[in-house]
Amino acid sequence: MISNSAGTNSLSGERACTLTAEAIAALTGGELRGEPGTTVSGVAALDRAQGDQVSFLADRRYADALAASGAGVVLITPDLADTAGPVPSRVIVANPMESLLKVLPKLYPPSDANASIAPTARIGARAWLGARVTLGEYAVIGEDAVIGDDVVIGAHSVVGAGVKIGNESRLFPHVTVYARSELGSRVIIHSGVRIGSDGFGYVLSGGAHTKIPHVGRCIISDDVEIGANTTIDRGSIDDTVVGAGTKIDNLVQIGHNVRIGRLCMIMSQAGISGSARIEDGCVIAGQAGLGGHITIGKGARIAGQAGVFGDVPAGETWSGYPARPHRESLRATGAMFKIAGMLKRLEKLLEEKEAE
Repeated sequence: MISNSAGTNSLSGERACTLTAEAIAALTGGELRGEPGTTVSGVAALDRAQGDQVSFLADRRYADALAASGAGVVLITPDLADTAGPVPSRVIVANPMESLLKVLPKLYPPSDANASIAPTARIGARAWLGARVTLGEYAVIGEDAVIGDDVVIGAHSVVGAGVKIGNESRLFPHVTVYARSELGSRVIIHSGVRIGSDGFGYVLSGGAHTKIPHVGRCIISDDVEIGANTTIDRGSIDDTVVGAGTKIDNLVQIGHNVRIGRLCMIMSQAGISGSARIEDGCVIAGQAGLGGHITIGKGARIAGQAGVFGDVPAGETWSGYPARPHRESLRATGAMFKIAGMLKRLEKLLEEKEAE
């Protein structure tokens, strides 16, 4: 059963419906154990969930939390389904996190705000706006820009001249998209993001650092999400490209002429230098630094705080500084930690030799 009754929600304040355990089992294709009529209207972690909230358990390390959980419904894996705990309703699914993706839109449906153009928004000459476009207060659309259907552009965002934005994309407040950049459909850009700024390119000429003009574009493909305060440079003479379905965290720097493939994950504070190539399905963990003009092969994984100065083969995991294959990096780190003990033993041997 899905109820449209309103209620209070300590998490988001956006609740529009409630769900029974039976409805959750139907949504997820899971096996229901326990009370079918348990009603929930929010989600929370196991250790703080209350009776009107759904939670999940997918990792045995957190099984003890179920024993004291106050959740009304829990999504749980088959191997953990018999874990002791007072939860009245369990829905057994292969992947609780994936199943939660089916439940959350029902509990927290997106707002259906009507498309509108704020009176303070500014639209440049020859700009084209599709159907149902929303422009927030003081949003600026440059001349010759093309904005697709159902696009939402937040307050104080600036879309430069000649920019193209595909259908159903969303720019949160205070986003800047420089001239001639292109965004695909269903792109999500969070606050503070700068798309298409000049890269860090200079030539030492006549005793001064002379700026290289950047005439390339920045192209963001369909279904990309970019976190707050991330910056992506335009190309110098080539284009900077982010492939479809790639997700980029907050506070990431991507240099000029970088090519990022499809379905990559790039995490917070990573830095990618100019002209690097990141192939499909790569994972770049937090604070990793990648040098310029290198290639990270398809499906490779770069560990947090790694410093990468050369090509990484497809499918491999590299870590450390300088980065190397992960097992090799672990051995090198372990050897380094042994040095202090080895020095002490060496000093003791020298002292004994001198005493003879």
